[in-house]
Amino acid sequence: MVNLLQMESLLQDLNSTLLYGTVLAILVLSIHVWLKSGSSRKLRTPPEVAGAWPVIGHLPLLAKSHLPHRTFASMADEYGPIFTIRLGLFPAVVVSSSEIAKECFTKHDLTLASRPQLLATEVMGYNYALFTLAPYGPYWREMRKIATLEVLSNRRIESLLNPVLASAADTAIKELHMLWAEKKNDSGHILVDLKQWFARLSMNIVLKVIVGKGYYSSIATVDEEEKRHCHHALRELVQNLGLFPVADALPFLRWLDLGSIEKSMKRTAKEWDTILGGWLEEHKRNHRNLSENRGDRDFMDVMLSTLKGKDIGGYDADTIIKATCLALAAGATDTTITTITWAMSLLLNNPHALKKTQEALDAQSGKQRHAKESDISNVTYLHAVVKETLRLYPSVPLAVPHVSTDDCIINGYHVPKGTRVIFNLWKIQINPRVWPEPMEFRPERFLNSHKNIDVKDPNFEYLPFGGGRRICPGMSFGLQSVHYMLARFLHAFDVSTPDNLPVDKSESTGITINKAMPIEVMLTPRLPNEVYEFT
Repeated sequence: MVNLLQMESLLQDLNSTLLYGTVLAILVLSIHVWLKSGSSRKLRTPPEVAGAWPVIGHLPLLAKSHLPHRTFASMADEYGPIFTIRLGLFPAVVVSSSEIAKECFTKHDLTLASRPQLLATEVMGYNYALFTLAPYGPYWREMRKIATLEVLSNRRIESLLNPVLASAADTAIKELHMLWAEKKNDSGHILVDLKQWFARLSMNIVLKVIVGKGYYSSIATVDEEEKRHCHHALRELVQNLGLFPVADALPFLRWLDLGSIEKSMKRTAKEWDTILGGWLEEHKRNHRNLSENRGDRDFMDVMLSTLKGKDIGGYDADTIIKATCLALAAGATDTTITTITWAMSLLLNNPHALKKTQEALDAQSGKQRHAKESDISNVTYLHAVVKETLRLYPSVPLAVPHVSTDDCIINGYHVPKGTRVIFNLWKIQINPRVWPEPMEFRPERFLNSHKNIDVKDPNFEYLPFGGGRRICPGMSFGLQSVHYMLARFLHAFDVSTPDNLPVDKSESTGITINKAMPIEVMLTPRLPNEVYEFT
């Protein structure tokens, strides 16, 4: 039997072995990286940012950056529109110009169509079944086809999204008007946190469309506990997707789980699997009673009908449905909230633009009824406001990373197979050569000098949803939701900031370009009272 002294000695030997093993691994990897870089010294590669450490690369430098898109923009000013950084063992090329982006999304689109295999995608994305983040291959191609033809097509959005948008907006505006009637102050205003109001509305719309769940009182199908659980899980999911665990740069350190990031991801994954699994079983029970032409079908019903229990790429139908619904929930809520929040911030700081938007809505809808989808599609100034918002604050300022599946030449530089490619969309969209006075909020530019530019710009000077074959498949869903929610709110209410102070435009870190501070506004109705009495 081993005594305590022997046990202590064994533990010391084990710790020494682990320490020596780790040092040896780092030494071997350092030699490997040096030899690999030496073998390509004769090839002209993009300039590398100074200050890289052995093995860990530029991680210490990036760790100090709270807003990576701005840090990379400063680096581009010093090193040029394409440069290299080292994310631990993985080289990454950062692209900051429309000309190089165009080359990547056209000439090299297939070579750069894959995604790096990241910890979040494995742990929370059902082992890479989350098709928006999945590596390029047969599974991604099949799921992209299903998503664009069956789930996110214009026809499907019209049949599933539009009725939900109208119903949810009616209820939210009615409740806000009732709150105003109960709590207005002597000047006829109430104080409202718009970020929270739009977040609740967006969450309601997305989950109603995806799984038929609504959270407003008149259309509620969930109890308070389920609502709380879902909100918490979504917040945790988005937060974890925005993290950069050490394992994504130094895979050999994954076992340490520094910062307990993987533990948090596993907890979030389990929580979402429970939620989605419950919804899926409920849909299976009800699915046989649904016909193809029923108006109450949601995206989960559509997926059940489309897949019909078949496997794709080694994933069973249940996994695919849960992963796809998770991708839609995560992708549609946070980005929509972010865009609307920034749009309202910019309008409040530019009262003339706010007034023009409301006048344009009145011209289409009048002031004796609420705005309709057919009205909103014709309000070009509102569309210009959203375009300009997405130019200044693209919801994902650094596009989801691509990875090269073969050696290629980009802008005359050799980019080896396995290199991660990061597009700084924010930097591309503030190029003063393309966008005069780029930091100014000027929606009018999209009505005159840039009126022909849209989200699929052939010159890649404007690409808030990315480009190429990995362009965001949900952009039509997102844009229609943003236009509708923003229009309905601005047509129904007058808003101003307390004491007419400017809105704080501080940004917070994360996968999206979130606004750090809430938007508190003074609000009052701008239509007759009977208009708010929706049936």
